[in-house]
Amino acid sequence: MSLRSALVAVWAASATAQFIPSILGSRDGSGCPNTLAVSYPAPVAAKGWTYRLVAKGFKKPRSIVFDDNGGLLVVDAGVGLYRLTVDQDKGETCVVMSSPETLVNSTELNHGLALSNDGKVLYASSSSRVYAWTYDSKAATVSDTNYTVVANMSDTDKTTRTLLMSQRKPGMLVVSRGTVNDQDNKARNPNSGHAQIRAFDVSSQRKGSEPHDFMDGVLLGSGLRNSVGVAEDPATGGIWSVENSVDELARNGRDIHAGNPGEELNYHGVLDDPSTDKDRGGNYGFPMCYALWNTTGFPDLGGLKPGDQFPGPDAETFTDATCAKDYVAPRLALQAHAAPLDIKFTKDGAKAFISFHGSWATKNPVGYRISSVAFDISKGEPSAQKSSTDAAVDVLSTPDLTKCPDACFRPVGLAWDSQGRLWFSSDSTGEIFVLHQNGTLSGGGGSTGSSSLVADKAAAWAVVLAAIVAGLFLA
Repeated sequence: MSLRSALVAVWAASATAQFIPSILGSRDGSGCPNTLAVSYPAPVAAKGWTYRLVAKGFKKPRSIVFDDNGGLLVVDAGVGLYRLTVDQDKGETCVVMSSPETLVNSTELNHGLALSNDGKVLYASSSSRVYAWTYDSKAATVSDTNYTVVANMSDTDKTTRTLLMSQRKPGMLVVSRGTVNDQDNKARNPNSGHAQIRAFDVSSQRKGSEPHDFMDGVLLGSGLRNSVGVAEDPATGGIWSVENSVDELARNGRDIHAGNPGEELNYHGVLDDPSTDKDRGGNYGFPMCYALWNTTGFPDLGGLKPGDQFPGPDAETFTDATCAKDYVAPRLALQAHAAPLDIKFTKDGAKAFISFHGSWATKNPVGYRISSVAFDISKGEPSAQKSSTDAAVDVLSTPDLTKCPDACFRPVGLAWDSQGRLWFSSDSTGEIFVLHQNGTLSGGGGSTGSSSLVADKAAAWAVVLAAIVAGLFLA
């Protein structure tokens, strides 16, 4: 290279370097009026994704839902119900939120949240009841008093009552109720109401109406220890749930809890489609049968594969074959102890996003992430085989699991906004985030943060600009 060429190259690089901050400034935090930052090691976004903290200061934010005027409704467990709006939207994740407005003061509310199909009735749950308020999204107000639409759900252990309003069959409210404890013998009986998902027609209920008893609902599934996440596939109308299985388990007298049992992705049929009746109302195993996740060192493995069920200690007379014959196995097993708490489908049903709250009693923490599972929209089923252990692809993950749970985000509720951005709550940190896919690469559980994607683009611009400038001077 001649001296003249070298000098031009150096000058071009210097000029480009001075230009790069303006590119970065328009996309990263320095150019966004929202300057909120987490106080712990920041989660890492997969390639093609960015995210941003948009609100904090909640006690324990759980379920979140957008109303038809763009207001974000948030259940703050033990506090009540809030509404936030977007004050500034600069695109992608650059949003500035309003201060939360209190809609409902109630220490009873702990998780569930849904809106009627017309957006005029708001539903929220306590450990024993589902309440309803009339709701005006334009005025951002609820009625002074509520009324009960579903009752008789008191439990002492799993107290979340997840709510889902069906879009396929308007007016049908799906309610998930967990078990009393891990030795809940009543959960074996579908007539107990324990460890079940049921659906209720609330379309005609008004203030003064007699509430539904939980046992009056349409049974979608029993033997479900704690299926906190429930969703409806918009492509097929299929109801899906994510199951939190037990923490401590043995097989043939040997401890297997380090890698088993798996959490579960379960299918419950379509509410208005009689052809799926065979998929509705089955028993999914708890407390008798559990899903296999980790086959390594598993006692008496035989021909079992991940996702197959095996009997637990409470099923002394059962065999693996009994579980396979008499109970419904999951469509996918998910990582043991990762604690899936919500599931949301994309509009086309091609992917389901799952929040993994994270383990609390394992030697090596797992979870603390948001992942996606690809679906075959022609079949309304996960694309992966039932025995797959890598169907859930990380979208946002924790960089150092050894710091969990104390210094990690713990995602819970998920909600799509009108622009296709995925919002989520983190209950342990009292925060709300927005997540945006700005590229086509979904990653493979990668750990590329949002700022790194910008840096990649800036680097590419640097090469182009340097080449142009050098070309002009050397031509």
